[in-house]
Amino acid sequence: MTKKQIDIDLKFTHKQSAHCENGVVSNLLGYYGVALSEPMVFGIGSGLFFSHMPFLKIGGIPVTSFRPIPGIIFKRTSKRLGLKFKKHKYSKPQKAMEALDENLKNNIPTGMLVGVYHLTYFPDPYRFHFNAHNIVVCGKKDDQYIISDPIMSSYERLTYNELKRVRYAKGLFAPKGHMYWAEEIPENIDLKSAIVKGIKHTCKDMLTIPIPMFGVKGIRFLSKKVRRYPQKLGARKAASFTGQIVRAQEEIGTGGAGFRYMYGAFLHEASAILKNDQLKKLSYDIAEIGDLWREFAVITGRIVKNRNKADESYDKAADLLLVIADREESFFKDLKSAVN
Repeated sequence: MTKKQIDIDLKFTHKQSAHCENGVVSNLLGYYGVALSEPMVFGIGSGLFFSHMPFLKIGGIPVTSFRPIPGIIFKRTSKRLGLKFKKHKYSKPQKAMEALDENLKNNIPTGMLVGVYHLTYFPDPYRFHFNAHNIVVCGKKDDQYIISDPIMSSYERLTYNELKRVRYAKGLFAPKGHMYWAEEIPENIDLKSAIVKGIKHTCKDMLTIPIPMFGVKGIRFLSKKVRRYPQKLGARKAASFTGQIVRAQEEIGTGGAGFRYMYGAFLHEASAILKNDQLKKLSYDIAEIGDLWREFAVITGRIVKNRNKADESYDKAADLLLVIADREESFFKDLKSAVN
């Protein structure tokens, strides 16, 4: 595969997206003339996943996740498209800022991981201790860095000290000055192959991981947990545990329903590229499953706030998770067949 060196004429275009990692990859590639939508990045990077991990806790509450660990979508997309990125972490903040300034001096837009809690342009309700948020620094004017944050509607700015602080946020997944930028882009990208690889990997993750905390098995595992919450934990603690699930689903990234809708958009695009009508049909099926996840969020949200109706109980929420698991198992089996 022939390759070209990266052009460093900075004409970075900011586009808002639903999820930071997908959005950063899409925006960076767009700068280099590779037009990939956010859903296409998400699908090629096998971003759809599920896990419920009692052994991993934040604030004493087990972690539920609707995506793989941060950085995986970026890594998989790069590999499947044949992209080369440079990545660095820096033990000293000053060195990290100097390296960033050097990139900007050479007109190289630079992606990085930051902590959300001290991002000054974030509204207060959206600040929480999460250290794997992706942004692009695409310019500098005086002491102000120009920020393309994919979940914001327009460019933002951070001072030198503000940016340094979020680059060295403390806690779980501390970013440690991590930054990355494109080095080489293929002349010809095999998009069809990347799409098929992304789909097959997602099906494998959702159907075949033997540990019961992941994929479709993980949804059924969570159903058992939710059903036992009131008796095992008591009303107050059960609400806290359930609230964390809803938060992961609806507030951290795009979560359960949102990711299903995004995956549907990916399959719709993929059906045209691969000339596969089955994928178009399946894009509607996964959107319907997204509706079920949204219903689960509504029911559990009301339970947490003690505003639930008489028929909205932990048992009903657990039953709905079993319905979702059955639907997703059938969906991913059909999807696997569609690309085989």
